[in-house]
Amino acid sequence: MRILVVDDDAGIRDLLRRGLAYEGYTVDAAEDGASALQLALESPPDLAIVDVMLPGPGLDGLEVARRLRAGGDLPILLLTARGATADKVAGLDAGADDYIVKPFALDELLARIRAHLRRHTAGPPAILRFSDLELNPATHQVQRNGQPVELTAREFELLELFLRHPRQVLTRDQIFDQVWGYDFGGESKIIEVYIRRLRSKLEAGGQRPLLRTIRGVGYVLDMR
Repeated sequence: MRILVVDDDAGIRDLLRRGLAYEGYTVDAAEDGASALQLALESPPDLAIVDVMLPGPGLDGLEVARRLRAGGDLPILLLTARGATADKVAGLDAGADDYIVKPFALDELLARIRAHLRRHTAGPPAILRFSDLELNPATHQVQRNGQPVELTAREFELLELFLRHPRQVLTRDQIFDQVWGYDFGGESKIIEVYIRRLRSKLEAGGQRPLLRTIRGVGYVLDMR
């Protein structure tokens, strides 16, 4: 999925670029309306995040939203420091699907992005595969070498995270944030417990190990 980010604040552009890229999205970023419309023309996005207060005459965020909307059924989320009802109405009338007031929580923004993309994307979510391992996000079924693997809900979430980031070392903090949503504390052994459970189930019957520990860093899904 490709997401267009339009904001004149370099800090917010960088935050969204890094956060969205970590979630697996391709990100195009622009600092003004003209650049945003050109990027959208060259590489049509699947969703746009547009700041209302953009620099330059005649191309504020509302006008960018109108022009993007005129080009097709594109989910558009507006970012703004204004929280008044009238401003929200103006944004929605301009063609936006949602309205996020700054400062915002990245997790909430990501959840809204996922919700809008689900509504605009036809068909079931793609099956995730690595080597002989398969995970179906729609049915919550997992198979290893064609054989079903029974996982708890939390084990499934943890495995899905690794399958969405194969061969990428995930730190403890990243895993806490993405799977549990809050910090258990530096001495918590909960991740180690769940990694052991996953390994036990995935390696049953002598299957080749897929989850490696990178000492002092985290864990990675690979075949070394």
